[in-house]
Amino acid sequence: MAAHLSYGRVNLNVLREAVRRELREFLDKCAGSKAIVWDEYLTGPFGLIAQYSLLKEHEVEKMFTLKGSRLPAADVKNIIFFVRPRLELMDIIAENVLSEDRRGPARDFHLLFVPRRSLLCEQRLKDLGVLGSFIHREEYSLDLIPFDGDLLSMESEGAFKECYLEGDQTSLYHAAKGLMTLQALYGTIPQIFGKGECARQVANMMIRMKREFTGSQNSIFPVFDNLLLLDRNVDLLTPLATQLTYEGLIDEIYGIQNKLHQLLCHQQFMRACWVFQGNINCIGLAGAEVGEERHNAKTVGEIKQFVSQLPHMQAARGSLANHTSIAELIKDVTTSEDFFDKLTVEQEFMSGIDTDKVNNYIEDCIAQKHPLIKVLRLVCLQSVCNSGLKQKVLDYYKREILQTYGYEHILTLHNLEKAGLLRPQTGGRNNYPTIRKTLRLWMDDVNEQNPTDISYVYSGYAPLSVRLAQLLSRPGWRSIEEVLRILPGPHFEERQPLPTGLQKKRQPGENRVTLIFFLGGVTFAEIAALRFLSQLEDGGTEYVIATTKLMNGSSWIEALMEKPC
Repeated sequence: MAAHLSYGRVNLNVLREAVRRELREFLDKCAGSKAIVWDEYLTGPFGLIAQYSLLKEHEVEKMFTLKGSRLPAADVKNIIFFVRPRLELMDIIAENVLSEDRRGPARDFHLLFVPRRSLLCEQRLKDLGVLGSFIHREEYSLDLIPFDGDLLSMESEGAFKECYLEGDQTSLYHAAKGLMTLQALYGTIPQIFGKGECARQVANMMIRMKREFTGSQNSIFPVFDNLLLLDRNVDLLTPLATQLTYEGLIDEIYGIQNKLHQLLCHQQFMRACWVFQGNINCIGLAGAEVGEERHNAKTVGEIKQFVSQLPHMQAARGSLANHTSIAELIKDVTTSEDFFDKLTVEQEFMSGIDTDKVNNYIEDCIAQKHPLIKVLRLVCLQSVCNSGLKQKVLDYYKREILQTYGYEHILTLHNLEKAGLLRPQTGGRNNYPTIRKTLRLWMDDVNEQNPTDISYVYSGYAPLSVRLAQLLSRPGWRSIEEVLRILPGPHFEERQPLPTGLQKKRQPGENRVTLIFFLGGVTFAEIAALRFLSQLEDGGTEYVIATTKLMNGSSWIEALMEKPC
């Protein structure tokens, strides 16, 4: 059992154990000693559900990264390839298998596709003459990976690009399958709300999948009250802004990978998701509390109770030291002049100041050849905050970027335009002020040490996506119909009838549980804002967050960039 997955209203250990059981069953099919050859991208996600100790229990003796040419020597009976269904990986697998056949003695080869088996990939292996070498060719449905007690991710790195640029619905199908798995484990979700074209498609897929399984009635009492499906392109603004929570800043500056996220999983002194202006003080206070408890223990009973807590406190002190070091490194960045200048420009755009003309700071960044991703984030942020740029402003930015960074980036600019991030203003109307005012996206007075509103996560800007979730909970979307019509894609509501006896009777003061699924990615700042809403005494709703990918503005832009050949 993983303790960090069971602290909330929804015990995500149930999901983790289900996927671990499926993995154990596959390993047991391959009798004898084993070596696993990993698609490198999968090692992080698998590390969150199955440590090496579990693999070792099932006779896994060696593990290698999938690379061209020969595999390292291993005295094992079975070689198992764990891979995503990518054609380029099939070429490498074929090379490995052929080199092993020449080396001898004979091995048993097995292939596990994650998350889906692919006929195209199997055809490629057939064309390369190795398909018949595999005894088992199966799929492992790792659709949603539990990261924390309220956080699930598909870790599908290309989901946004596939959906919005290439018209590929594969990741949406995987999202729907993942949601069906959740319903099989946690009960049917009575109400589905959604905003966006992709959200509509996922809801339709779920309804169709449920219809196909009409013979099997789900008799599990529902854990979730609502499901909210949100397209990333409904809120393009939020990921472009610099995140100002502790976890968000770590992601912005260093990038949070799967293993680092295990270090950052909810610890008691991290639940506040500090804003950078106050986090150093908060860390110091958390350390001081341990010493204060010792001095408050006066009687023998109190001292014995304190001593019984020492192992936990020592672990907390060690973790506290790690976080203090991280916070000091972050502070070096956040107190720099360039960070402050960039943040000032972002906040001017988000509050509606000077969004319709060429920005001097962006000009200077281009002239000094600052990192291209930084420049693109700022230009896209200005575009989104102005409902598109005036044609002459857009042309100027494009010309300066191409002349400074190279004409090979013309395809990247095309991708950003196609995704709606960088576009000309049509009709001459800027809808952002209406959206900002109606949804209260900008708050001038923000208390970052003791926040009262979700806008603390960006020091003034309230994430549009999270505000939509907040307003859905109370008073409902009928109060913002005008804004919903302005935002891209349809908004809808579906009801899934429950069998007699499974209808939920809510106790007085009991919060609803809403599963919110971000299609296209979610940032750590949005996660922090939703956790803040979950902790409000009068909030009425607790949130569990699911997404296609944990991301930040830089990783998002990078995924949309065309790599030079």
